[in-house]
Amino acid sequence: MIKPHRLVPGQTIGLVAPASAPAEPDVVRFAADVIRSFGMHVRIGAHVFNRSGYLAGTDADRAADLNAMFADGSVDAVFCLRGGYGASRLLPMLDFDVVRANPKPLIGYSDITALHMAIHARTGLVTFHGPIAAQLFTPYTLAEFKRVLFGAEWPAIIGAPPPIEVREGQVEKANRLVTLAPGSARGRLLGGNLTLLAHLCGTPYLPDFTDALLFLEDVGEARYAVDRYLTQLWLSGVLSKVRGVVFGKFTEPAAASWLHDRSLEDVLAERVRALGIPAYMGAMIGHVDDQTTVPVGCMAELDADACTLTVLEAPTDDR
Repeated sequence: MIKPHRLVPGQTIGLVAPASAPAEPDVVRFAADVIRSFGMHVRIGAHVFNRSGYLAGTDADRAADLNAMFADGSVDAVFCLRGGYGASRLLPMLDFDVVRANPKPLIGYSDITALHMAIHARTGLVTFHGPIAAQLFTPYTLAEFKRVLFGAEWPAIIGAPPPIEVREGQVEKANRLVTLAPGSARGRLLGGNLTLLAHLCGTPYLPDFTDALLFLEDVGEARYAVDRYLTQLWLSGVLSKVRGVVFGKFTEPAAASWLHDRSLEDVLAERVRALGIPAYMGAMIGHVDDQTTVPVGCMAELDADACTLTVLEAPTDDR
């Protein structure tokens, strides 16, 4: 495992668009301003304003921006503009030797899962499944982001719901945590978007999940589709290798009326209970305003009874 340096104000952050194009060019300028709000300088990738259909430029150009940001010694981290679709198309073009020789934080989620998995598989670099640059950071998202990337005391729990005031008639509703299978386990944190993990099965860009803790989230998928992707992970042997599963948010389910006879809880619980591994659902991971930042590749502990995920080591070094 290779750890990148932690972030400090005054550093330079590279802004790249490895997947879908922004709806408007001003989204890029907005994202740059978000990065500057952290006290950072911004280096915008040479092709970030490009567009090729639904992609943010050609595959070769998007890959070139990623490779250039890792090769540039004056760039301290690489922040993805957005997800969408297209990151997996770049994997054969990435220079993993350059990434390994120039470890720095890579930040993003959703379609960026393809980059997290491939970089971990090929280099062992810790990357960060967290916010994209083109979003507003809620107080919760900002606190989790800074705790993980700017330094904190470790071990530390991540992904717990924002605190609420419980009073008569008022209890947690939106961010409930549910134990699916009891127990606890330790392992490296690997995962991300469920669709992307299923998409990478059978490719050389999916890491070895032996003894890992798997974390999963998704958006816009009908219950049967979530079942399909989990079944893919089961049939490919991924689920049988992991020690436990943390399910984040599965938001905006697609309408499929004839398939709404199963709850999400039932779909998620079926596989983990059959495998006898601890799991819980509801962590603040995924397509939600309040989201944590997950250090991909770090050792962590899952307590499914308490519904907690504890990162056991610092995800960054002090360089």
